[in-house]
Amino acid sequence: MQIKKTIDKVPGGIMIVPLVIGALVHTLWPTLDTELTGVTGTFMTGTSVVLFIFFFCIGTGINLKASGKIAAKGVTLLVVKVLFAALLGIIINMFLPTKGITSGLFAGFSTLAVIASFNAANGGLYTALMSTIPDREIDLAAYPFFSIQSGPFFTMLTLGIAGIGAFPWQALVSTLVPFALGLLLGGLDPEIRKMFAPVGGALIPFFAFTIGYSMNFDMLLKSGLVGILMGVAVVFITGYVLYLSDRYIVRSDGLAGWAASSTAGAAISVPVVIAQMDSSFKPVAESATAIVATCVLITAILTPMVTMWHYRRLQRKGVVPTPVNDTAVNAKQKSASGTLTHQH
Repeated sequence: MQIKKTIDKVPGGIMIVPLVIGALVHTLWPTLDTELTGVTGTFMTGTSVVLFIFFFCIGTGINLKASGKIAAKGVTLLVVKVLFAALLGIIINMFLPTKGITSGLFAGFSTLAVIASFNAANGGLYTALMSTIPDREIDLAAYPFFSIQSGPFFTMLTLGIAGIGAFPWQALVSTLVPFALGLLLGGLDPEIRKMFAPVGGALIPFFAFTIGYSMNFDMLLKSGLVGILMGVAVVFITGYVLYLSDRYIVRSDGLAGWAASSTAGAAISVPVVIAQMDSSFKPVAESATAIVATCVLITAILTPMVTMWHYRRLQRKGVVPTPVNDTAVNAKQKSASGTLTHQH
């Protein structure tokens, strides 16, 4: 059976499919975790533990000895994406209550959902896209430098600075510990980096299921429209902002900016973690999670399309050469939109 290939046909499938299964199981059998107890029952509600290991593995993959040009591109994409998400969240919070919209067509729309959706890019999708296009080594190598966006830290920081949420310094530090630990050990010993860096992707289905199990399947359906609109906004708004940053700050061709115009799979975990740190977000955490999950799916479809449109535009302008075997690029690109929401 080709289970993995089948899942990969769903955009962001390695994240979305386990999450939906978890939500379905919880909807049909909400007490399963207490009835099983032991190892399995504990796992079903153990999102934080799996995420600690995931972010540790992400941290080990960063090589601080990379060249300045690579670091400049990665850090620029990180800073611009995070600051833009923060600015957008602060503006929206001026018009929305903390709990967001609780009824009507846009039920579930909240500041938390916006910041979580806009804050982090889909690393697996970015890497897949850059891998299908010739001569993008610098763009590929830059990704680890903005992978720090993959956790709840920047969302918590934004909410705290804007006065939207209240988080003790211990909570902020706790979100950085696994990443910093991985960064330290991976930098000290290349063998540790080699061992743990590839593990992050394999953990995605596990924490996706636990997040899904904390939700009700009905909420996924109710938040569908808002999630779709959010996904479209993420691609075209942040994509353009990141394109301008890559084009005029880094002095590149802007392609990496469009390739980063997506929502990371790990962003689905952010509302749950935020609600654990500040109980005032609990009423909106489930709907925000559902919106972010839909956003991940939509951006996994749209981002490859927009990125390859810009690549063709660059070719027509002569900015980048047209490969002799350009059909191969087309064939590879078709599979990129099905490549996991790996959240590095």
